[in-house]
Amino acid sequence: MPALTGRIRTPAATYAEVLRTPGAWKFYLAAAPARIGIAMTSLGIVWLVHSSTGSYAAAGSVTGGFAVAEALAGPQVARLIDKYGQTRMLPITLLAHGLAVALLIGLTLQSAPLPVLVAAGVLAGGSLPQVGAQTSARWSHALRGRPGLSSAYALESLGTGVAFMVGPALIGTVSSLASPVAGSILATTLLLAGGLSLSVQRSTAPPPAVHARGTGKARLMRPTFLGLIGTNIGIGLFFGSMQVSVTAYALSTGSPGLAGPLYSVTSLVSLFAGLAYGARRWRTPPLTQLAIALAGLALSCLPLLVVDSPLQAGLALALPGLAIAPFQILSAVLTQAEVHPAVLTQAFTWLNSGCAAGIALGAAFAGRIVDAHDPHYGFLLALLSATAAAAVAVALRIGR
Repeated sequence: MPALTGRIRTPAATYAEVLRTPGAWKFYLAAAPARIGIAMTSLGIVWLVHSSTGSYAAAGSVTGGFAVAEALAGPQVARLIDKYGQTRMLPITLLAHGLAVALLIGLTLQSAPLPVLVAAGVLAGGSLPQVGAQTSARWSHALRGRPGLSSAYALESLGTGVAFMVGPALIGTVSSLASPVAGSILATTLLLAGGLSLSVQRSTAPPPAVHARGTGKARLMRPTFLGLIGTNIGIGLFFGSMQVSVTAYALSTGSPGLAGPLYSVTSLVSLFAGLAYGARRWRTPPLTQLAIALAGLALSCLPLLVVDSPLQAGLALALPGLAIAPFQILSAVLTQAEVHPAVLTQAFTWLNSGCAAGIALGAAFAGRIVDAHDPHYGFLLALLSATAAAAVAVALRIGR
């Protein structure tokens, strides 16, 4: 296996070079509030429904309907965006999502029956625009065939990581200090504001597929891309099992307040790892890098099987973060290289859907395993999930 080598660049210069791409600053910053709004939405539904019903089970049912609808409908919405263009379709999806959230808020205030709330949650999830997929498609359109695309996707990973650190804290603060309704309204407002700001930037938007050349070759489900979806499902299983296992471990040690900080260790390390990765121009083939990153992720789970204190757990949880952001960047780089530009938004959305499905399954499996045994068995499930993803990546590398 070739060495993982790269040409070191000054990080500030590397990212400044990418952001000097015409229009890049505008669409990257426009998407920032939308990313935070998306990161707030699911947890906002939990607060909203629980405040009305007093039941976490009901809140989980509505949130589950939201998540399933997002995973299933997201690629179909993305197909329309690829076909007719972001500037035409994004305002429509934003309007539909805003109306769906308004409906859900109204129904919760009226104490509607649970099946009706679930239906409203499904509408909200099915209309949620995948802003990250659309900005990734813009980067690909601007930088296709040019160096710096991995740095651009590193910026994407950074933006998403920051949003999912800020968003949950913000929705929790607003919902607890003001009201859950205020929290959901804020989340939707941020999403609408950022999404509309993105939609009016026509110069950086990829051309609609109906106007693009060569769309007859735009096959989406190619073997390599299907393998990438498989690795994202595996990563989702890893995330889902880790969320449950870290929480269960904190509770088992009598330190429930450490659950959030412990889990954030991985996210913080991942942010810095992504920035460091994107500051290099790598010579090693991306598929080889992907296999190495996922193998490293699997190995990094081993210390979690034997930790016996919160301090040890915190140190062990830093290790997986070294591989997560590089995997996400490589997954995007390989997708844009494998998939025709006319279906690229769909491709990025399928990756998100695969990860979301994995998170749901991983959380469900880990919950059962932890209830039956102890949190270390949940960490074992995370290890097996990462190992399965690594096996898929190795198979893709061998197949080339």
